[in-house]
Amino acid sequence: MKMSLRRHAHAATDATRCPHVRRCASRPRLPRTTASAAALLVATLGTAYAQQATSTAQSGAEVELDAVNVSGDWLGTGLDSSAKTFPGARTVVKKAQIEASGATSVGDVMRRIPGVQASDNSGTAGSAISLNIGVRGLTGRYTPRSTVLLDGIPMAVAPYGQPQLSFAPVSLFNIDSIDVVRSGGAVRYGPQNVGGVINFKTRAIPSTPGLTADATVRENLYTTGGGANTQYGVFLGTQMDNGLGLALLYSGMVGRDWRKGSDERVNDLALKWRYDISSSQQVYGKVSYYDVKSKTPGGLSVAQFNADPFQNTRPNDYWSGNRTGLDAGYLNTISETQEFEIRTFYNESYRQSTLINAAGTQTTHQPRNYETFGIEPRFTQRLFVGPTAHDVTVGYRYVHERGDDNNWTTTLATGRNSATKTFYNYTSANAFYLDDRMAWGNWRLTPGVRYEFIHSQRVDKSSGGTFRSDNNKPLPSVNLSYLVNSAWTVFADYSTSFGPVQNTQLNSMSASNPLEPELARTYEIGTRWTDSRWKAELTAFRMKFDNQILQVPGSTPAVFQNIGATNHDGIETAVDYTFDRDSVLRGLNVYANFTFTRAIQKSGATAGLDVPFYSRITDTLGARYDIGQWTFNVSTTHQSAQYSDLANTEAESADGSIGKVPGFRLWNLQAMYKIPGYKNADVTVGLNNIFDKRFYTRNVDGNAGRMVGAPRMVYVQGHFGF
Repeated sequence: MKMSLRRHAHAATDATRCPHVRRCASRPRLPRTTASAAALLVATLGTAYAQQATSTAQSGAEVELDAVNVSGDWLGTGLDSSAKTFPGARTVVKKAQIEASGATSVGDVMRRIPGVQASDNSGTAGSAISLNIGVRGLTGRYTPRSTVLLDGIPMAVAPYGQPQLSFAPVSLFNIDSIDVVRSGGAVRYGPQNVGGVINFKTRAIPSTPGLTADATVRENLYTTGGGANTQYGVFLGTQMDNGLGLALLYSGMVGRDWRKGSDERVNDLALKWRYDISSSQQVYGKVSYYDVKSKTPGGLSVAQFNADPFQNTRPNDYWSGNRTGLDAGYLNTISETQEFEIRTFYNESYRQSTLINAAGTQTTHQPRNYETFGIEPRFTQRLFVGPTAHDVTVGYRYVHERGDDNNWTTTLATGRNSATKTFYNYTSANAFYLDDRMAWGNWRLTPGVRYEFIHSQRVDKSSGGTFRSDNNKPLPSVNLSYLVNSAWTVFADYSTSFGPVQNTQLNSMSASNPLEPELARTYEIGTRWTDSRWKAELTAFRMKFDNQILQVPGSTPAVFQNIGATNHDGIETAVDYTFDRDSVLRGLNVYANFTFTRAIQKSGATAGLDVPFYSRITDTLGARYDIGQWTFNVSTTHQSAQYSDLANTEAESADGSIGKVPGFRLWNLQAMYKIPGYKNADVTVGLNNIFDKRFYTRNVDGNAGRMVGAPRMVYVQGHFGF
């Protein structure tokens, strides 16, 4: 939903460009999709100002500048919706790629993205309830270092007070794409963005009249451990003649995973809508409901693992939760150079866990309730100053969070419950941001600043004790890129990230443990090539993370501490090649990525040692081959060994809670057949972990120990369009 600014410029030869542009009359135009129009930005801004006068007589071709565009891209005005020219490390995984990977969870997909690791070192490891993603050596336990969004709206139950995704309301079958910006998006979203910004985009409302519908059913069977589950999804959508567009999305799961007693149930329902008030105004929104219950077997000692890695010594442990959400927006393309948008969201969430202690004598119950409200207006003005174009955006976001977390124990021998410990949490956060996206010839420069004002309070219900924290911080950033040609982009960027002390961390503060807010600075330099056959990228990064807060391993209740500074640096690279249609290998696509990360503690007794739970080396290799109605996929992922504690202990403890975690490589195979005579129907069969590789990670919660990874899995999936 946007209008385009048309300007005439004289086209140039490939070798010469002219800085002179003649401003002309304009007229509104509505492209078929905002994404397609946004994709014009990079190509048109550069050529509109970079044509050589020597070639002005050779052509009178028209160059079109993309309009200011707030809503067309979740990252906001002036950012190309394509990762092709983005001035930072960015990877977009589309639905077709997700399906070709054979992934059963979001974590499976994320493992294939450079710089991203799925750590699974939490009490919900391997389950559908949580998301455990670490970026560039940052802790992955419940993904606390990344700003995670669902359709541009914060996914965390409390984005400031509890950004950890111990409860992640997102399902694979409802996802259209996963967009991972590892750096370069800090001004618009924060403060927890040192690990980048991750946006899960749900399937879009159709833009054509008539009913669009499809259904997917998938059966997963683990050949070891005896687990089996069913995943299913339904999509219904239409665009009405009166301007109203609707889409109903449902994704579900029922069954168990590879561990005994790992039963799960998931329901993910959303109704999306949009309405064109006029050719320049639109309202849109979504109502959603998500619920899940997941039984979690927990960690095993070395002896237990060797006897049966799939056993469950905690058959009564489980996590559950639900979330109801509403978000809405209003977009007004005031003119060809001005646009205003306001978005608001509200959600209510509940999650709880019941976990037995290591001695097997007590169960701990931890129900939590959350309410979060947010509103964000922003305005964009396009300006032309000499040979430069500027998209200046000013925005404000207010988020208010309130909730309670409760804790009590049940003594199994007597059945008696302890007194309930309750804390009330309140956070009010005001964020202001300003950026200027400048285009000058083939150069793109975006300076910006975000200022956060955060007030947090935690109240002990029984004692009345109050813990307070005020965190205010400016967060400057700058992105620079040069468009060498239509395929090649070179970029560099600098960004800052600020992490306030969170709700559950506040009462860990004491004279001997004075928690300080986290502050990170990230530097990047990289290059990207994208054409019809080649996609390649290379990025070097360095990140300095001061006063990083981590949970003390095995502490129950959780105790947090600053481990001082950590330095993270590394190289990320990826390549994708599709053979030409005239080649003897037509139909073949091959791809690979490789990441080297070094994350080192810089202070304290463990200075010089690795940060826990990340692998220095990860890589993915794969090939896809299309022939007739068939598509075949083969791929492999690998991660090197990692440490599970700050001291980098090599030898494993008998209970399996500490020790070096071995690396592993897994292979997957898949075949898909498109059913002839049907527009949108196919059947897929696949085999994950072909060689039944036995691997594990460690859980560092109260139910610590070895956690076996997924064994060989056979799956069959049917997808049918109507």
